[in-house]
Amino acid sequence: MYRKGEIHFSEDTPFGVRDGLILEHYGVNELHFDSVKSYRNRFMAVKPNHPWNGLETKEFLYKIGAWGKLRDSGREGLTLAGLLMFSEERVITEVLPHYFLEYRDDTHTFGDERWSDRVTSQDGTWTGNLHDFYFMVMPRLTSGLQVPFQLQGTVRHDETAVHTALREALVNAIVHADYEGERGIVVERERTSFAFSNPGLLRVPISQALEGGVSDLRNPNLCKMFLLIGLGERAGSGLFNIRQTWRDREWEIPQFLQQETPARTTFILRMISVDTQENEEKFRTIGDSYNKKHGSVNKESDSDNIDFKSLNNVLSSFNKENKSLNNEFISYNKEDNSGNKKGNFYNNEMKSLNNVDLADSTDGETDLEEKEGLEGGEGTEEELWKISELARKRKRLSPKVMEEIIVRLCVHRPLRLKELADMLERTPDGLRNNYLAKLLREGRIRLKYPDQVNHPKQAYITVR
Repeated sequence: MYRKGEIHFSEDTPFGVRDGLILEHYGVNELHFDSVKSYRNRFMAVKPNHPWNGLETKEFLYKIGAWGKLRDSGREGLTLAGLLMFSEERVITEVLPHYFLEYRDDTHTFGDERWSDRVTSQDGTWTGNLHDFYFMVMPRLTSGLQVPFQLQGTVRHDETAVHTALREALVNAIVHADYEGERGIVVERERTSFAFSNPGLLRVPISQALEGGVSDLRNPNLCKMFLLIGLGERAGSGLFNIRQTWRDREWEIPQFLQQETPARTTFILRMISVDTQENEEKFRTIGDSYNKKHGSVNKESDSDNIDFKSLNNVLSSFNKENKSLNNEFISYNKEDNSGNKKGNFYNNEMKSLNNVDLADSTDGETDLEEKEGLEGGEGTEEELWKISELARKRKRLSPKVMEEIIVRLCVHRPLRLKELADMLERTPDGLRNNYLAKLLREGRIRLKYPDQVNHPKQAYITVR
């Protein structure tokens, strides 16, 4: 019987073998029959007159690539693709111990909630297989998208090119994933963006993948199963179509991020127009841009000039005695707040721009441009944003400089993972695994709740 650690794939594995591997000791009893039944119903709906509709279960699975036969020995068994597509999480992890699926949504978070919706393959409320993951996640990705009134003949059509693009992106993450890789597939939805992250690197150059026309699949049997029910593109045109959809709407060009160790690919789709994006870079604050569509200060309900929110409203006026910037308690000239107080010095050892650790020692020379990018600003929020500016401007920074930026950010106040990800414009997983874990090990930062690693308000603090 196959057990954890027994199956090892090589990147040189011949085409088609990766997910076509036959698991001799895994039979149809390891499948979740409701998943198989659901797939067959969808197949019949797409291909009502297809001859496979009349086949017995095992023969049907053989036709779609979920069942395999070893002709030299006569042995049979599920293929790896069949196990992934139709089995259950507990059985799948016997063969692939790093297998993991996750969907996160923070579009309706309230207060200190990390996510408004979250699904993982390990939560025990569903099968945890790829088939069910796709059909659970897809409605969540597209809920709330604007659908203009349009007819196909006399029937209303409730799907747009954006729906099609998101479907293609999700299928791509599933069929291109390296299921022996670490951290599994993670799909994230935010208010104006989507991110699809999977273990494994692209097998063709990014530019070639976006241009389309070339298909080099890591899991061709999984791809076939999705194609047979009308999902996905085999000809390599899927990413090209996504890019064209975003370009037609004048949104930011889709972005690929590739991480070498562990090998991981993240595909990001932002529903932000180019002009809006440029404005946000100019007027961005820690939380969100003032020009962001849903939070615009010029939006009628959020306007600073609306009667009850007016800056000159008697209760809220900045000129009101107890809120005045010159009020003794909050005055910038008060001793505790003074920029001249010893603990607040910009030249104190931890914050000093002359701190030797800010130098990138990889080439033995100090990068003055990087140093200048770490210069603090006025006021806590502005200073945080200024400190992190270099990371936003440069997608490739030396680890030493990035670590120093994180340490300097966490000096001011405890910062949560999502806050750091927003300020540094990096993925949360990338920050956690590439920088935060190392800084924690070295004792340069600590957790706000060290005894509760998964605390919902967990944050990082610099160790002074």
